[in-house]
Amino acid sequence: MTSTPDLSAFIKAYDVRGLVGTQLTNEVVDALGAGFVDELGLAGQEVVVGHDMRDSSPGFVAAFARGATARGASVVHLGLCSTDESYFASGRYAAAGAMFTASHNPATYNGIKFCRAGAQGVSFATGLRGIRDRAQAYLEAGAVPAVESPGTESHRDVLPDYAAYLRELVDLSGVRPLRIVVDAGNGMGGMTVPAVLGTAAGLPALPLEIIPLYFELDGTFPNHEANPLEPENLRDLQAAVLEHGADLGLAFDGDADRCFVIDELGQPVTPSAVAAIVALREIRREQARLEATGEEGTSIHVIHNLITSRSVAETITAAGATPVRTQVGHSLIKDRMAETGAIFGGEHSAHYYFRDFWGADNGMLAAMHLIAQYGQYEGPLSQLAAEFTPYTASGEINSVVDDVPAAYTRIVDAFHGRAEIDELDGLFFTGHGDAGWYWFSVRPSNTEPLLRLNAEAEAPELMVAIRDEVLALIRA
Repeated sequence: MTSTPDLSAFIKAYDVRGLVGTQLTNEVVDALGAGFVDELGLAGQEVVVGHDMRDSSPGFVAAFARGATARGASVVHLGLCSTDESYFASGRYAAAGAMFTASHNPATYNGIKFCRAGAQGVSFATGLRGIRDRAQAYLEAGAVPAVESPGTESHRDVLPDYAAYLRELVDLSGVRPLRIVVDAGNGMGGMTVPAVLGTAAGLPALPLEIIPLYFELDGTFPNHEANPLEPENLRDLQAAVLEHGADLGLAFDGDADRCFVIDELGQPVTPSAVAAIVALREIRREQARLEATGEEGTSIHVIHNLITSRSVAETITAAGATPVRTQVGHSLIKDRMAETGAIFGGEHSAHYYFRDFWGADNGMLAAMHLIAQYGQYEGPLSQLAAEFTPYTASGEINSVVDDVPAAYTRIVDAFHGRAEIDELDGLFFTGHGDAGWYWFSVRPSNTEPLLRLNAEAEAPELMVAIRDEVLALIRA
């Protein structure tokens, strides 16, 4: 007798992500489709469903549609799309959605990112637990029962409308000519970049020369993993920027909702600098809108998670807006976007959220803002980025830790009386040394036995000292 899989092993805080064939099977996905419809009360409504280029995605979409339609929802198939394109469909058509992708994970994985109508996030606390439990019950019962009026299935191509909408939000027609190398990593950026930045969706040509790297959609990722967070996955892009004398480079992850930037010297531009640049543009745009409508003085909020550079909050404040500090995690930030009415949100992981994109994250839109700002800037990108990178950061450093509470105790004891501590997300320390201020964050992974360290300081030598001291405590 086949044992029923334990869904709690791979359904975590923000989404579903598991190994194809062992954790994620057609039966599991069928049950999740049914659980999604039941938990969110979607019978009689449309649900938009898209997928990335992984070999397992089309089969999983078909299984999900079986479960969802059996419980009364009508599935609108988006076909191949990026995650932010699926959010566009959810927002434009006011429909709940499911996107099949494992983002930057290897080809052996797949997953599902759920959203409510209007691209609202679904986290463990706001529906994902219920979806899991309902699906688990269906699996244990051995079948998903159909309602009296099952839903239908249809197909819709949203790429042209998606591309046109982003062009409306950020006008790139007047930027100076730029040469841009784009590494799509064989992910969905290979389809969305030609539509948004090129003419593939029937839009007018922009003054941009796009040099493509790995635009062929291939879920086996034959060239490198589509995870730009790892430095080795940026090497081809860095080399191509130098080889072509490009003005900048862009790297997208597998589902193309995150974008990383390389300057003309082949060096990474930190996501915090990108967040600060985009925040400044969005604040100025909102201020102009408020002035035009006679609403001057209305508070403007911008979200940043706690591991972005201190310069992000400083930029927001200096521009006349209010920074809102949050935990890490896309569903949590989407919730905070809605609660505060924030116009923009930036994470150091290169997720960027926009009020005018239904509060959802969109790496392409962030890239367009950067291109627009740089396209009116007289110096090189490295110079522009340096203006928004005044401090020294460690980057995220992961350590395998068997006993997290013991590691926490060592760190707290070592910094007792030296730093202030808060527990918004893991442990966050703020203090001063001889060379100025510093902060560091120690957070556990949601999915692995890891502790993640991020540190930043006013002076390089202070950052190095704090980083090394905390790493020694973590790994003791």
